Amino acid sequence: MRARGIDAQSVLHPKTKLSYVYLTSNSNWESVVADTKSKLNGKYQGKIWIMHVPATSSAVITETMKGVVSRNKPANSQTASQNSKSKASSFTKDPPTKLLQKADLYFEKMWYAEAAELYEQFLANNDDNYTYEVIQKAGDSHYFNSNMERAYYWYDILYNRYENEISSENIFKYAHSLKGTGKYSRAKRLMRIYDRRVRKEGMRYTVNDPRTTPKEKVLDNILDTELEYTLRNVATNSEYSDFSPMFYNDDELVFASAMDSSFFSTRRYKWNNQPYLDLYVAKVNQESQEVKDAIKFSKKINTKYHEASVAFSPDNTTMYFTRNNYGKKLKRDKNGVNNLKIYRSKKVDGNWTEATELPFNSDEFSTGHPALSPDGKQLYFVSDRPGSLGETDLFVVDVNDNGSFSDPRNLGPEINTERKEMFPFITDKKLYFSSNGHISLGGLDVYEVAYSEEDGFGQVKNMGKPINSKKDDFSYIVDEATQKGFFASNRRGGKGDDDIYSFSKLMPEELNLNAIEGVITDLVTGEVMPEALVTLLDENNIKLKEVISDEDGSFVFEDLDSNTKYKVQTNKEGYSEVVTDVSTKENEVINVDVSLNKLKELVVMEEGIKKIKLDMIYFDFDKFNIRRDAAEELDKLVGVMRDNPTMVIKIESHTDSRGKAVYNKYLSDRRAKSTRDYIISKGIDPKRIESAVGYGEERLLNGCDGSIRCSSEQHQLNRRSEFIIVKM
Repeated sequence: MRARGIDAQSVLHPKTKLSYVYLTSNSNWESVVADTKSKLNGKYQGKIWIMHVPATSSAVITETMKGVVSRNKPANSQTASQNSKSKASSFTKDPPTKLLQKADLYFEKMWYAEAAELYEQFLANNDDNYTYEVIQKAGDSHYFNSNMERAYYWYDILYNRYENEISSENIFKYAHSLKGTGKYSRAKRLMRIYDRRVRKEGMRYTVNDPRTTPKEKVLDNILDTELEYTLRNVATNSEYSDFSPMFYNDDELVFASAMDSSFFSTRRYKWNNQPYLDLYVAKVNQESQEVKDAIKFSKKINTKYHEASVAFSPDNTTMYFTRNNYGKKLKRDKNGVNNLKIYRSKKVDGNWTEATELPFNSDEFSTGHPALSPDGKQLYFVSDRPGSLGETDLFVVDVNDNGSFSDPRNLGPEINTERKEMFPFITDKKLYFSSNGHISLGGLDVYEVAYSEEDGFGQVKNMGKPINSKKDDFSYIVDEATQKGFFASNRRGGKGDDDIYSFSKLMPEELNLNAIEGVITDLVTGEVMPEALVTLLDENNIKLKEVISDEDGSFVFEDLDSNTKYKVQTNKEGYSEVVTDVSTKENEVINVDVSLNKLKELVVMEEGIKKIKLDMIYFDFDKFNIRRDAAEELDKLVGVMRDNPTMVIKIESHTDSRGKAVYNKYLSDRRAKSTRDYIISKGIDPKRIESAVGYGEERLLNGCDGSIRCSSEQHQLNRRSEFIIVKM
């Protein structure tokens, strides 16, 4: 810094004992703003934050600053010159012990973004620092900051180094980080280990509870489910966190965002190093769900700390929202944690009034994420209050006519787990919420629970893809009538940390489930056949669609017409072509499995003569035109000849002994020549067919020459076409 002409100094915070490097200081705020805008006259191009020191702390910090300055100030100009030439002497790093102490301090304060960075530094290139506790905290810091890639990195090391000592808690988080990075197979194995640990340590659920179903089976079911949605990343998303959308009026959306990141808003939330949150309101196009023109919500509601997760009464005259617990400054519980509270505001003469906190809040635990029932008579929320079953649970209170509330009621073990349940949303049909305690694809997933006055809550169901991903998916809201809504996620491909997505679910009458699917295999070995060309034809042999079979040999044609005849034509180099007739039904998937025969296996040796062996070539009675089933067999012969471009064949056609011998010879000769003409029509050079001759009943394979009684099957053996290979 000093080499650039910046008189940077450091100061020790009197309470936290943390050191801060600052570029300049001034008692006049206008001068500080001017320095920030000019980037110290162009001397510093990095990000600059302004730290305001309250008057009560100013004297103490000023004295500390003087002490630090006197210790850091060069003794004379010569020393200063030497320091400017030696970059190594200008910068010092905290010793390892102090670095770990800082990391632990940040971790205890839940400043996970900063703690993660310091643990990474402490563990870098020093195997001696790889203790169980440090590796665990490194993983946890990333885990609680939703950085599943780095969380997986450290949990994997923890598991491999300390497999016998690792706790069930860490196995659970390790499995979650595996899912969060898409490693589902290994995640399922870790879930099995976790299940065994839980049973050994004492199960929380009864044996017949649906949640005792092996977790890997439930996960398989979720992975196999992908419902029909259209998703869109909304235009108002910023580079920071945008989440907790809520319907407002008929055409507006209120949501939480940290988008205001100007240097006047320099407060940072230490959990994930994001700026503090405010509420915003934006216009919504109900048809396209386009969200635009976001502005800050009421100044009476937004403060200098967090505001998020809002709910409105049915008439939009009362609002509930989450805010940090603070008076003139942030309040902390006995463990130093700043908890959350739910506040209520009334709209009077079109303006929101000063918010008041609800009576069931406390300085000793958090209460947040309010959600109102459609009639406004019940308020659902999240809390870690005493009596919670897990880290955070879902609760409900009755909203009385006079504005008072009943005592909070826990929604119970059918909904709440030992982990986190968050972001409830209630309709007249279902409760929606996010959790990392139920079986998920990774991180927080969205779940739905059917609800009725008579039966209460049903079984928890994962919403599946694409609403859920391997990242955090939460704050889901939906209009049950239109099946349109919004949710937030930090999945890849977003604009910022958390993004809001609009979704639209195809209604049942819009869904077209008509499909033809199947698996292609080798006829002899049974092995699946990838990269086969599968063509869908209509009944007039007009090509409609074309796909390549996947690695597992599967193919599918979707969005087809109901009760319609199709043909599925399958081709693969070195194999005979197969054409299969299939008809669709009404919104059903039709399965068509196809087995291909290798063309080279059609070349056989019979009595010293090399032939191409096909299934029986059938002709209509007293006819010689090529039928469709005969054409399918002859196409196999064409395939063999294309794979063997020097092959020359001759065609022999035979009949049985029934009928007059002269006519049988005439008919068989016409059939042989029709067969030749068909092969030529498929692009085979006529010179490669040496002859096409009909022999009638002259070359019978058995004694059925009319002198003895023979069955139909015995006569059929004599009715045949033979394809003899003259040259390969």
